[in-house]
Amino acid sequence: MTQDPRLQAKRDAPIGGQAVLEGVMMRGVSTWAVAVREPVADDAPEGTLGEIKVTSEPLVSWNKKHRVLRWPIIRGVVALGESLNIGFKALGISANAQVPEEEGGEIGGKAWAGTIALSLLFAIGLFFILPATATNLLRDSLPNGVVFVVVEKLFRITIFLLYLYLISRMKDLQRVFQYHGAEHKTISCYEAELPLTPENAQQFSRLHPRCGTSFLLIVMIVAIFVFAPLGRPDWWLLIVSRIVGIPIVAGLAFEVIKLIGRNRRKRWAQILMWPGMQLQKLTTREPDLDQLAVAIVALEAVLEVENPDQVSEEDKVGMEVVA
Repeated sequence: MTQDPRLQAKRDAPIGGQAVLEGVMMRGVSTWAVAVREPVADDAPEGTLGEIKVTSEPLVSWNKKHRVLRWPIIRGVVALGESLNIGFKALGISANAQVPEEEGGEIGGKAWAGTIALSLLFAIGLFFILPATATNLLRDSLPNGVVFVVVEKLFRITIFLLYLYLISRMKDLQRVFQYHGAEHKTISCYEAELPLTPENAQQFSRLHPRCGTSFLLIVMIVAIFVFAPLGRPDWWLLIVSRIVGIPIVAGLAFEVIKLIGRNRRKRWAQILMWPGMQLQKLTTREPDLDQLAVAIVALEAVLEVENPDQVSEEDKVGMEVVA
């Protein structure tokens, strides 16, 4: 079926974002903003919506601090670290917005730092240590290092997909996934140069080719080629290599995504993007108009500060996988 020409992207805007608790974070090259729907009082009439609170922060990309940070592969690691930094800050803002004032009104910095640390340790343990350990138990029955790494990555991809499926079934996360869909639709609406209204944005797909979910899948595939030459090392070296190799794999995966993104209208690129696009069906849900309104407010806060059409190519570095 042919897509409505009005809904096709007319530009690849250097705009990205992230779903947060009851809101959306949008980022450009010089600023990022979080729009959050505040909770309503318990005695408010049914159907009452909270106010949309906007927080904007200036952004000076890390890759501008030194030329070496813009080199291939290194720029991918920098972009990933910068996105994680902004993402955690945005989540903190949204979490604090949901805390009733009578309960303190704000989550402490130490408590939030502890939450982030535990989350990172959990991710490393689940997606790196567990599959590596499971594969190591089979090492004597695997013929060579290439097969060893392929089996390890199959374990990792299986765990990753199972994890996404399970969290996609959690009721508490359904609204976050709806806001994720709202973020994608809003960016697509802007890239199609239609007026930013909830009704216009609703017409677009909740899937977007620059989504970080697709990036994670590419990371796991690239890891096969990075770790295959190491063969079947002892367990301790296996674990160390997988953790130390995270930046290398992320940097290479970034370059792959960058190449695909530049050619995303070509058939070969669309074929390579297809698995990641399908994966987004687990991490997005169809948003309602009120959620789209929040995403639009976040994007408009960014557009008040910068004009994406006037951004230089140098400023766009790192924006390939942030939708």
